[in-house]
Amino acid sequence: MNTQNEGVKQVSRDLKNGTYLNPILKGNYADPSIIRVGEDYYMVHTSYKYVPGLIVWHSKDLVNWEPIGTALEHLNGDVWAPEFVYYKETYYIYFPADKTNWVTTAKNPKGPWSEPINLKTSHIDPGHVVGPDGKRYMHLSGGNMVQLSDDGLSVAGDLKHVYEPWRYPDEWEVEAFSPEGPKLTYHNGYYYLTVAVGGTAGPPTSHMVATSRSKTPWGPWEHSPYNPIIKTNSKEERWWSQGHGTLIDTPDGDWWMVFHGYENHLHTIGRQTLLIPIEWTEDGWFKVPDGMTTEQPLPMPKGEAVNHGFPTEDSFDSEKLGLHWQWFGEPDRQRFSIQDSGLVVQGKGAENAPASPLLYMTGDRDYETEIAVEVDEGAKARFMLFYDPSAYFGLSVSKEGVQHFRTFKKYRVEPYKGISIRLKIRNIDNIVSFYFQEEGSDWLKYDKVIDSSGFHHNTFGGFLSLRIGLDVIGEGNATFTEFRYRQL
Repeated sequence: MNTQNEGVKQVSRDLKNGTYLNPILKGNYADPSIIRVGEDYYMVHTSYKYVPGLIVWHSKDLVNWEPIGTALEHLNGDVWAPEFVYYKETYYIYFPADKTNWVTTAKNPKGPWSEPINLKTSHIDPGHVVGPDGKRYMHLSGGNMVQLSDDGLSVAGDLKHVYEPWRYPDEWEVEAFSPEGPKLTYHNGYYYLTVAVGGTAGPPTSHMVATSRSKTPWGPWEHSPYNPIIKTNSKEERWWSQGHGTLIDTPDGDWWMVFHGYENHLHTIGRQTLLIPIEWTEDGWFKVPDGMTTEQPLPMPKGEAVNHGFPTEDSFDSEKLGLHWQWFGEPDRQRFSIQDSGLVVQGKGAENAPASPLLYMTGDRDYETEIAVEVDEGAKARFMLFYDPSAYFGLSVSKEGVQHFRTFKKYRVEPYKGISIRLKIRNIDNIVSFYFQEEGSDWLKYDKVIDSSGFHHNTFGGFLSLRIGLDVIGEGNATFTEFRYRQL
């Protein structure tokens, strides 16, 4: 497990007046899976090909969240909607990757976590449940279920189709039916199977949360008269494509749901984690209380606040990189080292080498980020916004000067004086501008501005997000210091 830098942290969504605002986690934290152990809550999300993966978050009030560890230290395929489980004093994370499902375990949610075990099952989005027979089962996408072994580390039977999901009216504008994300909750004698339908991107009104109940995990199922429990009904709403919900109760017996959504016209950040209260009706169903929406200030859950979020500054003076830094794909870690001078990154050879930056999650519509850079002869440091290896752009620095680059093109070189230089990227509602600053001088604006609004899943696929990246190409080294991220 890595340690993270102390210092300025991201701002909590707790408004300090008894209410909070969504999202509870800004940035691409999709497919939240949450558990409660006593008075402590733990949550994980889809981590795609980012490494370290499956960041584990801890909270005591459902709004303030502290990252405490990671469950995957190496690339384990393309990791999607996980299932967090606490069963008989052991923590489990089930997750789909590379057309099968995996499980990793730990005695402490901070880790260490075991090497993932391949369950060798088809379908995606595992949802764990213990049946009335005391046996363990795993629901999967498409209404399928398979029995697990008693230790939860292998399957113990054949895949069976046990559920036909609730279907929305045909005239609704959604991406696709795509029943997935099954989550099981046992309450008052019923098993509630909560699923995502409608597709997870596409039009703003796609995706939703629906639920059904049964006396057993294998049916027969009765669909809720309150479906869809959560849905975006208009592109005028603040949160688009809301869905993939998981129920959680508090020690006092209150109920909440975590789920995800895109912010209006902000697909570039990805799907962010949202929270809303849930109430139980007299006829034994759950729903969002009348008049409550994800857009408005909502009553704070009970519990003390933990230290929220990631650092927004990094001097690169700790023993290890903090949990706020990830790579896309299996990293060549030996290229990145923290030394007395800062973060030293070895060049990756030719300029046409694939981009493999160290990445920092963004989470705001308007922000700026800056860093100080010093380069060796033959090296070119790059400060960028990175979607994937085929879609990125930013500023590079060599001994010759500062240069704007995009995946497909490089622009003119602007010479600078001195040994080190500061770079800045400013993103205002997807309009991105670039700046550089010589030692002892004012900021200068580079004469290129980008509309980045198309850098998202509906264009490139992958459900990824536009993140800040640090990388070096060429034959020498570059040293990064004084990283800062600031919401505007």
